[in-house]
Amino acid sequence: MRRSVKSLMALAMVVSVSASMAVLSGCGAASGSQDRDNAGAANAQTGTAAVNQTGSGAEAGTDTNTDTSTDTGTGSGTGGDSSSGEKTVIEYWHCNAETQGGLVVDELVKQFNENNDHIQVVAKYNPDMYKGLMQNLQAEAAAGNSPALVQIGWAFLDYFSNNFSYVSPQDAIDRFDKEDAGFLQDKFLPNVLELAVNSQGSQVGIPYSLSNPVLYINKDILREAGLAEDGPATWQEVSEFAKTIKEKTGKYGFYMQEPADFWAQQGLIESSGAKMLTTNAEGKKEASFATEDGIEAMQLIADMVKDQTALHMSWEEGCQSFIDGNCAMLYTTIARRASVQKGAQFDVATVKSPLWKDKERMVPAGGCFLAITAQGDDQIEAAWEFEKFLFSVESMAAWTEGTGYVPPRKDVAGAENGLKTFLAENKMMNAAIQQMDGVVPWTAFPGDAGLQAEQMLLDMRDQILGGQVTAEQGMKAAQDAINQLLAVQ
Repeated sequence: MRRSVKSLMALAMVVSVSASMAVLSGCGAASGSQDRDNAGAANAQTGTAAVNQTGSGAEAGTDTNTDTSTDTGTGSGTGGDSSSGEKTVIEYWHCNAETQGGLVVDELVKQFNENNDHIQVVAKYNPDMYKGLMQNLQAEAAAGNSPALVQIGWAFLDYFSNNFSYVSPQDAIDRFDKEDAGFLQDKFLPNVLELAVNSQGSQVGIPYSLSNPVLYINKDILREAGLAEDGPATWQEVSEFAKTIKEKTGKYGFYMQEPADFWAQQGLIESSGAKMLTTNAEGKKEASFATEDGIEAMQLIADMVKDQTALHMSWEEGCQSFIDGNCAMLYTTIARRASVQKGAQFDVATVKSPLWKDKERMVPAGGCFLAITAQGDDQIEAAWEFEKFLFSVESMAAWTEGTGYVPPRKDVAGAENGLKTFLAENKMMNAAIQQMDGVVPWTAFPGDAGLQAEQMLLDMRDQILGGQVTAEQGMKAAQDAINQLLAVQ
């Protein structure tokens, strides 16, 4: 489906992350400010050529939207005329900081560019995760610029398709890749493809990064504290473990990721039995997370922060604290597996997302899908060629090896040129794979409410964990505000 394009995206690629990958530190302190949520933005690096792409962010004060190609005509929505010998230049926007796939993006863009004589890909990093990317996409659209390929977080599926122009993947295939017309049906399971189908039933893009949250544990600290080295099984045990760790070792017990999205907290709240969104008697969606169970779940984390058994800080700072051995348990995406595994100098493992008492595990599907937002046949065709490269068995395998994302393509895990050997040797992936039966959709607010509703949840989270309000006060106020917003959609 084509609508008016609103921004250009930086193209992404995949290769295994270098063993010397540096882990970025966050740019904020443990305050409630939104600056805390910049996932590595302070230390992002800008490349100088399309073959040396940005994929790890931009340094503080650097314009992350600066064109990094040395070719002329590489601004958003521009491209050389391949028929005259010039390369078609396209942009791929992503939100992969260095510690979460940025180096993989860099290397695979380089690989594609070096092996392609008619397309030049420029990858551009967007801080603040998928919300930040959507905001930048809006700004580009307002300037009349047009993207080629973009990563869209699951929470923004409807918002994106309602407000931006895109080309459905099957439309691109039918126009420019007719010899492989069954690519989507042949390579992806139906339920996986459905993750990128909007509420109107349109296939907006192709699932690319699939993840779920797991609990990383420092077994050395658990042993030192006299705790079971297999880690806690429930959220109540997480709290108990954290308290014991603080008492016995003086170290922090727990950190739950706090980027510019509410993804991890959704897993906690919905595992408690509450639902982020429900359908009312009139058939309309409404926020419904401020139940007794949902409030109790958020208050559990707030109490841990208050007791100084848990950390409240930026995502990068929290992950770094775990990697440095100063925090015993880290609740974050399996996509952090590579950076954690390479940086940790201790016995590290992953366990499944904790249960809430005796209730079923509910973990939101994280990651993103790829959407073509190019305008003009040259740009669209080039975007599809690059996107198809990203979905090759080899590229998918490299993406998983370098990040920890679960491959969406069905034939990658068992392929000799895919992940067969890797999965046999990397047991830290098992927790994420074993809990796929508990995966639920990342909450996508209907209509045009996506960005505003997400920001309300982030403000609520910061106020609760910062101690400005109780979980009950913050969650009820946020729920009411979101429902007022939804009522006018």
